[in-house]
Amino acid sequence: MVVPSAKLTKELFSKTIKAEPTRNGFGKGLIEAGKRSDAVVALCADLSESTRVLDFKNTFPNRFIQMGVSEQSLAAIAAGMALAGKIPFIASYAAFSPGRNWEQIRTTGCLQNVNLKIVGAHAGVSVGPDGATHQMTEDIALMRVLPNMTVLVPCDAIEAEKATIAAAEINGPVYIRLGRESTPIFTTEKSPFQIGKAQVLTKGNDVAIIACGPLVHEALKAARDLEKSGIEARVINCASIKPLDTETIMKAAKECGAIVTVEEAQIAGGMGSAICELLSEECPTPVIRIGMQDEFGQSGTPDELLEHYHLTAPWIVKAAKHILKKK
Repeated sequence: MVVPSAKLTKELFSKTIKAEPTRNGFGKGLIEAGKRSDAVVALCADLSESTRVLDFKNTFPNRFIQMGVSEQSLAAIAAGMALAGKIPFIASYAAFSPGRNWEQIRTTGCLQNVNLKIVGAHAGVSVGPDGATHQMTEDIALMRVLPNMTVLVPCDAIEAEKATIAAAEINGPVYIRLGRESTPIFTTEKSPFQIGKAQVLTKGNDVAIIACGPLVHEALKAARDLEKSGIEARVINCASIKPLDTETIMKAAKECGAIVTVEEAQIAGGMGSAICELLSEECPTPVIRIGMQDEFGQSGTPDELLEHYHLTAPWIVKAAKHILKKK
């Protein structure tokens, strides 16, 4: 999908643009996956409403297990169910799963390469007033390093629904990262989604902005503002962080010659690191990584925190103009 330039100043940034949390899309996708396969089951650690598993529970009550506050058991029991032929989705806040049960995910899930799906909700600093203990920013790095693990960070609620269905249809462990706050919906039912593929949203050969999660919308805002300065930015939605779409990223590096990465996560080990690892070996390219700079979050409103940690469009614009000087 390529967003025509005209839409960068109209539809995508209208005050009336529809907004939903990406976790809502997961809830819808889980029900659809359950309809497609009787093997799909859901387990939750006492957060079924917050993680949007509640509707699945109401739709398929015999395929839902409430584990209580026991994230280690959540992962280990679900892995056993996967070995028995089920397709278990486990849901909690990302701070607790994979934050608290990473070893169980590693040993009972990834080491055995079982068909386990991990859903980490309320990720990133946009969780807001809950503060640093609940603002999981290390999860992309934690999950990306695990052998056999697929890592998906959908950009909006529609893409989250597609990612959930896709996760149910592939074999092996998958991590899906979700946000708490309502964020703009800018993809459509017809927008492509495929694990291992990135989507080029805007054309441009001056600089590539590669983003994941709801911050893709901030990247599109930045592209609109850069356009006013005569700079054409190629915005890429990198929802599939592992496997990475090396072809699309390499092409952007060669044709644009400069890259800005944007994620609501620690830049150490995150999506930006994955891109830098690829380019350092295959196509050395100037890169600026926007994300959490080796620091924890704090309490505040989502908008305040995104601005405080320089994760909004003006900071992306500043980084893009800076990186252009290094070409």
